[in-house]
Amino acid sequence: MDGVSCTFCYLADYLNNMWLFWLAIIGGLVLLVWSAERFVVGGAAIAHNLGVSAIIIGMMIMGFGTSAPEMFVSAAASLGGNTSVAVGNVIGSNIVNIALILGISALISPLVVESQTLRRELPVLILLSAAVLGLMWDGELSRLDGAVLLMGLLALMLWMLWLAQKERSFGDPLEGEFEAELPQNMSTKVALFWTIVGLIALVASAQLLVWGTINAAQVFGVSELVIGLTIVAVGTSLPELAVSVTGAIKGEDDIAIGNVIGSNMFNLLAVLGVGSAINAAPLTEQVISRDYATMLVLTIALFAMAYSFKQRKGYINRPEAALLLASYIGYMIWLYYTEVQQGSGSL
Repeated sequence: MDGVSCTFCYLADYLNNMWLFWLAIIGGLVLLVWSAERFVVGGAAIAHNLGVSAIIIGMMIMGFGTSAPEMFVSAAASLGGNTSVAVGNVIGSNIVNIALILGISALISPLVVESQTLRRELPVLILLSAAVLGLMWDGELSRLDGAVLLMGLLALMLWMLWLAQKERSFGDPLEGEFEAELPQNMSTKVALFWTIVGLIALVASAQLLVWGTINAAQVFGVSELVIGLTIVAVGTSLPELAVSVTGAIKGEDDIAIGNVIGSNMFNLLAVLGVGSAINAAPLTEQVISRDYATMLVLTIALFAMAYSFKQRKGYINRPEAALLLASYIGYMIWLYYTEVQQGSGSL
């Protein structure tokens, strides 16, 4: 009888713990998305009130802001020594951004690239993806690699500022789209309040999400890498989903695509840079040959679809959108087979 009682006690504790972990994951994701939105709105309003141009606000503040969830989650994971979650979050988010978010957005409305700014950013994203692969090739992202990525981030931000100023004088359509999305009539005091509240909530929600996902992974016997590539990646990409889908519905195609390009560049340099600078991240062959390779192929596919060549206008049509979504589903099946079925690939 005592044995039966112990079994029921263990089961009750297990169920209570699982509810607690899932509550932390769901609550962390909801708070993360809300806090990122408040942080971006507050920061954008402050910059707008200070007279900063719409295209600079859109490229810098909004671009960084939609990557804020990935940034804080990866930092929290790295501080706790859970580098698998940090790396998986970046790679998984970039895959989600291209295959899932742009796939959904272009199914709603085919996306046309008119901005010269985005046409310049697309090749840069390819080069950054290749450069990060070079840093990963030795099987580790060291603290030195993190420092290199952060220096690359600084160079990227300076280049984007120069590019924004240059294109502003030529009337880039991205300027008008960003102007329409800026918060209007928000005082600097209110904007500062929301920026601070958003920042504090981002830190708290990131800690909550990482705690819940790590414990859930241990209970289910799933690797932290898989959690980072799936649940955490999709959750932290929800701000990008909201921006891109809204852009597609409103006909603001350049914002829908530019949001993904900017977010992926910030993820590679800022998020991966901060995470590896905090704690060196060892990498398995699977991470490079399966996950990063998938991200790189999708990035090249995005370039081929969205870049404007001489005989082809830059756009993502519905058949291409369906192909992107099918690619994401295929990657999930591949991930399930190699990780869950074979039990390989944990960091």
